[in-house]
Amino acid sequence: MKRALVKLKRGEPVVVKGKITLRVVRKPRRISKSALGPYAREVFSRLERAHPDAHCELDYETPLQLLIATILSAQCTDKRVNMVTPLLFRTFPTAASLTDAPREKLEEIIRSTGFFRNKAKSLIGLGKALRERHNGDVPDSMDALVKLPGVGRKTANVVLGNAFRKNEGVVVDTHVARVSYRLGLTRAKDPVTIEQDLVPLFPRDQWALLSHLLIFHGRRVCEARRPKCEICVLNDICPSSSL
Repeated sequence: MKRALVKLKRGEPVVVKGKITLRVVRKPRRISKSALGPYAREVFSRLERAHPDAHCELDYETPLQLLIATILSAQCTDKRVNMVTPLLFRTFPTAASLTDAPREKLEEIIRSTGFFRNKAKSLIGLGKALRERHNGDVPDSMDALVKLPGVGRKTANVVLGNAFRKNEGVVVDTHVARVSYRLGLTRAKDPVTIEQDLVPLFPRDQWALLSHLLIFHGRRVCEARRPKCEICVLNDICPSSSL
């Protein structure tokens, strides 16, 4: 079967094979180590001006609410989570109430967030762990957070950076991973290595905001399928720009 190579307007080629279309992702040009520091500072400055309202888009009032919302956000949009959490927080407002939550009732409330059975199990386990180990309170350290059911480093970074204003690392979700790769800030694909690449490029007090800026930019401009390079404030310096 013949294959045709077609170029899109934004400069990303696709391979067309019968009815199947496979996208060939162009690797960003490599930025020299000596230029990476100043380049990262310029990226941050421009994104901060472009997205002055960048913030955590999960609705919460307490560290526990943010922790719960972040667990629910796995494989789910923040918008959907925000539709679910008001009822969830009213029904199970404390770690103790989560511990004693009827599984079926909890699953029904969070069903629309996807993977609701596993998430319900994590939330019940979370409530139990918080009650037994931390008197029902959410701990404010990375070591303690990642030992809780359903909590990984990304979730811990979200809670620490937003609920406690502690910059222990950079939150790396799909948007941060995609945008930082396209910008040439990392060559890695796995979250742990991406975070390790980003941390030394930015001052510690910028880590939480950096994640918000990259997420806002990824959702509004540098979209996964069709990045809007023509309106991007970084298009003249981005190594992946199609312009």
